[in-house]
Amino acid sequence: MYKVSQGVPDKLGVTFSKNGANFCVYARLAESVELLFFDHKDSADASKIFKLSDITNRTAYYWHIFIEGVTAGQLYAFRVNGPYRPHEGLSFQPDKVLLDPYGLLVERGESFCREAAIKEGSNVDKCLKSVVVDIDDYDWEDDQHPRHPFATSVIYEMHVGGFTRHPSSGVSEDKRGTYAGLVEKIPYLKELGITAVELMPVHQFDPSEHHAGLVNYWGYSPLSLFSTHREYSSDQSVLGPINEFRDMVKALHAADIEVILDVVYNHTAEGDENGPTLSFRGFDSSVYYIMSEDRKHYMNFSGCGNTLNGTHSVVRRMIIDSLHFWVEKMHVDGFRFDLASILSRDELGRPMLSPPTLWSIDTDPILSPVKLIAEAWDAGGLYQVGSLAGQRWREWNGHFRDDVRRFVRGDPGLVGKFVSRLIGSPDVYGEHNLEPEKSVNFITCHDGFTLHDLVSYNDKHNLANGEQNRDGCSDNFSWNHGVEGPTGDKKINQLRLQQIKNLLAINLISLGTPMILMGDEIARSQLGNNNGYCQDNPDFWFNWDNVKKNKELFRFTKALIEHRTTLEAVHLSDARRDSLHDIIAQSGIRWHGIKVNQPDWGEHSHAIAMESKQPASDHVTYVVFNAYWEDLTFELPAAPSGKWQRVVDTALKGGEDIYVEGDKKYFACKEYLVAARSLVILIG
Repeated sequence: MYKVSQGVPDKLGVTFSKNGANFCVYARLAESVELLFFDHKDSADASKIFKLSDITNRTAYYWHIFIEGVTAGQLYAFRVNGPYRPHEGLSFQPDKVLLDPYGLLVERGESFCREAAIKEGSNVDKCLKSVVVDIDDYDWEDDQHPRHPFATSVIYEMHVGGFTRHPSSGVSEDKRGTYAGLVEKIPYLKELGITAVELMPVHQFDPSEHHAGLVNYWGYSPLSLFSTHREYSSDQSVLGPINEFRDMVKALHAADIEVILDVVYNHTAEGDENGPTLSFRGFDSSVYYIMSEDRKHYMNFSGCGNTLNGTHSVVRRMIIDSLHFWVEKMHVDGFRFDLASILSRDELGRPMLSPPTLWSIDTDPILSPVKLIAEAWDAGGLYQVGSLAGQRWREWNGHFRDDVRRFVRGDPGLVGKFVSRLIGSPDVYGEHNLEPEKSVNFITCHDGFTLHDLVSYNDKHNLANGEQNRDGCSDNFSWNHGVEGPTGDKKINQLRLQQIKNLLAINLISLGTPMILMGDEIARSQLGNNNGYCQDNPDFWFNWDNVKKNKELFRFTKALIEHRTTLEAVHLSDARRDSLHDIIAQSGIRWHGIKVNQPDWGEHSHAIAMESKQPASDHVTYVVFNAYWEDLTFELPAAPSGKWQRVVDTALKGGEDIYVEGDKKYFACKEYLVAARSLVILIG
């Protein structure tokens, strides 16, 4: 059936052709390599074993073989034998079945057992399998990348499964929580007005990976950097997930929505030295992971047991190859790098001034059109917001999140920091000489409270995670407004809604690129849990009944996004290539307090007003932020036309809190009463 030849080391992974397939893996220290074929995902043993010769099937560090007659959908894996010297970081285990590090799909059968990859002995009857894929067998039709500039982008961070898994989604049961299910909800995303979805990890991960017997819901622990997560596909045929993912990308592009992937190039699902041998560890743990000086332990800068050795040439090439694959073969538009600062560490874990991996990504020509967004810190103490290596990187601005939360909560001494966040964080990014979109602004993300919970809880409530409430961040800068959690008090609920509107408005009018967490526009709650990584249940999914229930907030968010291009705190300049400092200088910003030209920068100030003018027009915007617990009357500067148009007043009831086209209201007045804990935007 099969005809075997030596193959070539031209390309890692499987190179499929009409005649068969070439298999190639890196295994520098291997003494022998076996390629295993399986007939079914639950096969108890390999149906065919090919023993690679270290003479004819090896070139330098690469083992390769060409097998004629292989068809797309063939299941395969490897076994690798080599030195077992854990004290040197070498832990080859010839009885463990290994996924191809470059495999394009993974099959996880009912028989799969994570523990079997940890315990002694063979796991061939309980292993994961890679899948041979004809990656070019797909019709992209006339698919085009939307290519929205950061200046006009509004990013929506979302979980593919959680978006449509709830029965209220209206999606058929077989498509809930899938790529196909997301496609059915594209009209909702279009109505909301976002320009890009940022998908939490869709690289294949192991849902069974959780020490407390729950599940891995978020997916921040990849088994493969090339494989599409199978469990998010309604098409469970062998090759179904990869094409259903591409159908989703194509449909989002047709709706003018970009696709950004949240990628984890900092650690893998293999955990620490006591974890399972699933792939990388079995080919050469000393290459793929950062080891301790005594080579006995894995360094844990990720907080998840291991740290990928991203500076090593082999791992760096794998990361670049993975990025190329998702751009060229899967047509994605950008990446958000989880714990990106890890890629600035050398092979001993020490921070580098000029890390080659970050610079390689930054300067790569294939990646030049795509969005690169960094979470510029890691779990080992590095915090590089404003200092991450590379020019093209945009960064999650943790300072924005924390300072805005604290100002709106009413903390003292925050006016100065709040103003800096509002105008693009020049104290953080001014030296970059880049446009203000260096800063990706967010109030909430998957990691932490939702916006509803941020204004409803003082403390995290994570007992359901099985870690005695020790997990998750304890410093949330949240405020429950008088009652912990749900309440029937109408005044408290109204104030909470008002604070949500304040936070959404600040995010959407600040200089930078705004990101919104899935469901914040309809007050999605996680019952005070700020670390839902293991909670795959209705309390953590998008409940579509809330779209109608919280239609006032949805309408407000939608209108804010619609008006983003006219709210001048965002577009302070027509010259979008100007640097942040140039834009601020050209905007003619004037700061005011309750009296014109008399801002209060003091420790006990909780209010500030900003007036700005677009250089190319007479358009003037006046924004008041009153985080004080009492109403304040603000003297208004003169409007160019003699009248101010009210755009937003978060203290007003729904329907009046933000204007929509045809509902403009003008005021010829010299002062405006700004309610306690509210935000007002006027345009002249």
